[in-house]
Amino acid sequence: MSTEEKSLHFIEQIIEENLANGFSQDKLRFRFPPEPNGYLHIGHAKSICLNFGLGLRYNAPVNLRFDDTNPAKEEQEYVDAIKEDLQWLGFNWAEERYASDYFEQLYEWAVAMIKKGTAYVDSQSSEDMAAQKGTPTQPGVDGPYRNRSVEENLTLFEGMKNGDFPEGSHVLRAKIDMKSTNMLMRDPLMYRILHRHHHRTGNDWKIYPMYDYAHGESDYIEQISHSICTLEFVMHRELYNWFLDQIYDDNKVRPHQYEFARLNLNYTVMSKRKLLQLVQENIVKGWDDPRMPTISGLRRRGYTANSIRKFCEIIGVAKRENVIDVSLLEFCLREDLNKTAPRVMAVLDPVKVIITNYPEDKEEFLEAENNQEDDAAGFRKVPFSREFYIEREDFLEVAPAKFFRLSIGNEVRLKNAYIIKGESVVKDSEGNITEIHVTYDTDSLSGSGSEASKRKVAGTLHWVSIKHAIEAEVRLYDRLFIDEAPDSHKEKNFLEFMNTNSLETVKGFVEPSLANVNLGDKFQFQRLGYFNVDKDSTASKLVFNKTVGLKDAWEEKGKKEANLLMNTQKEINKYVKEKDETNAAVLLKSIVDNIESIDNFSLINQTVVKNVKNDNNSLLFANLILLHSDKVQAKDIDLEPLTKLYSMSLKSQLAAVRILAIQNLENDKLNLEDFKLQLSELKNTEKNEKVLDSLNNLIL
Repeated sequence: MSTEEKSLHFIEQIIEENLANGFSQDKLRFRFPPEPNGYLHIGHAKSICLNFGLGLRYNAPVNLRFDDTNPAKEEQEYVDAIKEDLQWLGFNWAEERYASDYFEQLYEWAVAMIKKGTAYVDSQSSEDMAAQKGTPTQPGVDGPYRNRSVEENLTLFEGMKNGDFPEGSHVLRAKIDMKSTNMLMRDPLMYRILHRHHHRTGNDWKIYPMYDYAHGESDYIEQISHSICTLEFVMHRELYNWFLDQIYDDNKVRPHQYEFARLNLNYTVMSKRKLLQLVQENIVKGWDDPRMPTISGLRRRGYTANSIRKFCEIIGVAKRENVIDVSLLEFCLREDLNKTAPRVMAVLDPVKVIITNYPEDKEEFLEAENNQEDDAAGFRKVPFSREFYIEREDFLEVAPAKFFRLSIGNEVRLKNAYIIKGESVVKDSEGNITEIHVTYDTDSLSGSGSEASKRKVAGTLHWVSIKHAIEAEVRLYDRLFIDEAPDSHKEKNFLEFMNTNSLETVKGFVEPSLANVNLGDKFQFQRLGYFNVDKDSTASKLVFNKTVGLKDAWEEKGKKEANLLMNTQKEINKYVKEKDETNAAVLLKSIVDNIESIDNFSLINQTVVKNVKNDNNSLLFANLILLHSDKVQAKDIDLEPLTKLYSMSLKSQLAAVRILAIQNLENDKLNLEDFKLQLSELKNTEKNEKVLDSLNNLIL
């Protein structure tokens, strides 16, 4: 069978073209250049896989270079974590380098630039520098210190280096063009004074180079051939090249910068600043909290390196920004774990079951397959006895027609065991079921070959023998945010979209084969999802993290909420046509309940905007959402559609729409002033008493 070779992405095409035009393959060199000011996240994984993938493809070295030019934010802890993440992902670097290795060389080059007249010391305040730099549509103007003499600049710069001046008193700037259409070329900063301890150089330096200056020069020192960064650095390329022009020697490799689209993942924040905020405010339990998108967090949650590399391969390398659905990352994980994770049984919300016709002192060890996807995984023995746990949700006393689990009078199969039939229950004083009594078909043992064992029943349940069960703490993790783009909404703090149900800790019971697990071991808890052993586990206390469910619950929830809103809009039509007040009230309550149950901010917001049109029922729906949803407020809606909503609603033929618009304006003090005239005119012409009551209650 012929195999079609995967097409090259655009950076590989550039490299192939370079090689075809005579660039020597042995001069290819790449780098991954993290700043050690936080832990790496899934976005960095894309860059890691890209750079190290190029190294593997072209048998070229890849350096790990820490851009440690800002001691105010950088720590050795981050350096160590970054190295651990890279090794866990399966990549090895050629050389470990640091921008701080080059501080002396960078300083000497800066001195040479001062002597050439292409750099100068500026003593303005940061506010004055920003003002004289101009705007994108207005050119900058030369500052008062731009034409200082070389001698004065050298003296001041040496004083900066020696620590003679306080922070913020002077900076070194490149002298380029204050009228450039690229604002980054308007005399950018090269050095600033920082009296801070550096994690590698200690207190040796009082000045530190800016990223734009240090980055390209560091690439040049290391002879990096292809310097790959994300799209936000497109405008920096001109400056990157200008700094190289100051030092370039024709006998050496000149680095070239290329930009690709970074990874944007929904239901996630990627900003290191915001991730740090989550850590510092104890919203999460550290950088490796399993809800964090950090590589260490994903590793602790149970993600595999292979699943992350596969994800990066699937999303590819592009020039255009887009948003990737986090469900694709979860899909890659399921695909990997499905092949490798042993199947075991665990019960997380237990209810006791007693087989009344099973001997009290009897126990059996039943054969169970470890992984049907892996022929080499083999089998294990699982103990079975008269009393066992099942999930509480797997039983209903009286079940609907399509309930394929245990109920009174109905049969189910126990995984790897027998067919049982619900007979009766025992309840406590509050009516909660404490025991389920069942009988079993003695000839129905799975795999026994008997006629009874081949009998088909509606459902199969997992279970754990109470006598043999091991108690475990199970942490049920979910997405950290309930909105697709938590940090993209105007006037909204991303913390407003925290998922309050992102972690639930329960006491569960697992089968005894898990007595001697190791940190990081991964399992499929049958019918529940994939779980792994957390680092908090001890010999006396097992702790498991839920890695991912067997199905994409969020996709199902999203579809349900979208369908619910569509069906609710149909209920609006019924409500408007209903003549009986009692029936109308019932319909309205159902509509409001549905609106209040929707968690998806973006979906709610978009639904409001879509219903701003000259249609009474649509206006009624939009106003009801705005009034009753706790996820969206007037300030969250763009001003143009919001203004249209109010204006059209106050003119609506439906009194209910007019009343709702008045109530929403009463809650919207920011926009109420703009509608006072329209409300006054409505008050003079309105004939509906309920609308008039609403107007009279409104304080204008």
